[in-house]
Amino acid sequence: MSNTFGTDILIQAKDPEKAARFYVKELGFEITEKAPEMISLHGKNINLFIERGPALGPVLEVTVRNVQRAKAKLTKKGCKIVKDEPDFPRCYVKDPYGLIYNLTE
Repeated sequence: MSNTFGTDILIQAKDPEKAARFYVKELGFEITEKAPEMISLHGKNINLFIERGPALGPVLEVTVRNVQRAKAKLTKKGCKIVKDEPDFPRCYVKDPYGLIYNLTE
């Protein structure tokens, strides 16, 4: 699987505003964009995106050539689909060791 790892981390929180305030105050992030369902923050070496939703834990962003092929290959290796958004296209996959990936093209 050919992939590229980004400097982006995505988390989900019931209250993105409250979470963003914490990361700004306690860790020095800067809010760079606000949308109704997501807040974007920038840190020295990483970008943090807080999406409204149930907490999944940290999500590693992985850019792949083809989300469907990557998803098929990873599920054969024991990964589970957490959330599939084929219209985006993006797919959240949890590996057997607990890490969640956000596969995007």
